[in-house]
Amino acid sequence: MIGYVTLGTNNFEKAAEYYDALLGELGAKRAMEMDNRFIAWATAPGTPMLGIIRPFNGEPATFGNGTMVSLAADSPATVDRIYNKAIELGSKDEGAAGPRGDSGFYAGYFRDVDNNKLCVFCIVPR
Repeated sequence: MIGYVTLGTNNFEKAAEYYDALLGELGAKRAMEMDNRFIAWATAPGTPMLGIIRPFNGEPATFGNGTMVSLAADSPATVDRIYNKAIELGSKDEGAAGPRGDSGFYAGYFRDVDNNKLCVFCIVPR
């Protein structure tokens, strides 16, 4: 259902480097680029994309209170790897990778270079 999600950035080059490294851990590559103001990454053609964008209205990018983008992973080990990579890239910890409750939900939470909140998660079969 979701085609793509964009996150605003105030430092396009730094955000591009951050997401090249972070999303590369999930096998994503740049799928679309426009005018040094938008880049989107995807794992394969026709799959949902995550993008960064300089706001078109020229105003500073801000993060949303209560807004979060969640990245699907295939295992707890992948969640751990992505979460650790995010922290290595300068992300702020918002909840270390680990199980949440007893539902099989395993996740780590962090903020990117523009303070956007992200989650990397998987569902562990019970």
